[in-house]
Amino acid sequence: MSRSLEITVLSGESLRVDRKPVKKNAYVIVRTESNNVVMTRMDTEGRNYPSWNEKMVVDMSVHERFITFEVECKTTMGIRRVGMARIPVSDFVGGYLPDNYLHFLSYRLRDFEGNRNGIINFSVRVTAATSEVLSCSATAARVGTTVGEMKNGGNDSGVVTGVPVWWN
Repeated sequence: MSRSLEITVLSGESLRVDRKPVKKNAYVIVRTESNNVVMTRMDTEGRNYPSWNEKMVVDMSVHERFITFEVECKTTMGIRRVGMARIPVSDFVGGYLPDNYLHFLSYRLRDFEGNRNGIINFSVRVTAATSEVLSCSATAARVGTTVGEMKNGGNDSGVVTGVPVWWN
């Protein structure tokens, strides 16, 4: 049971390495708890702040609770870690909004010592959540109720629709 997250890494603000502002040669690594990893391209243009505006898709188990954004920068001294943010999945999954809702989020980055070191801006959308369909039909099977009608003339390959009804 998994879901797909469509993440667009937009930009970074107030990023610093050795107290110097990071304006170019930065990239973002997005990591799930199950070690699914995707990475943006390096921003080499050198404007006021790094900007990626890069869309990526990350597969994530329904049991994972966090996703991590790490910003790194290429310097003359090698690759340096700027900061990271550990984002709770509950901030954009569940609640009152539908799964396909586009969330625009900004999070504070922290460096190795836990100090504030910039902000990461991104958007996220849950594009496929197979767990909800499976949990609904699994609940119906446990209760022993019929929750809908099979499509395709009663084939076992059809889709069950409906909501289980609980009786006292």
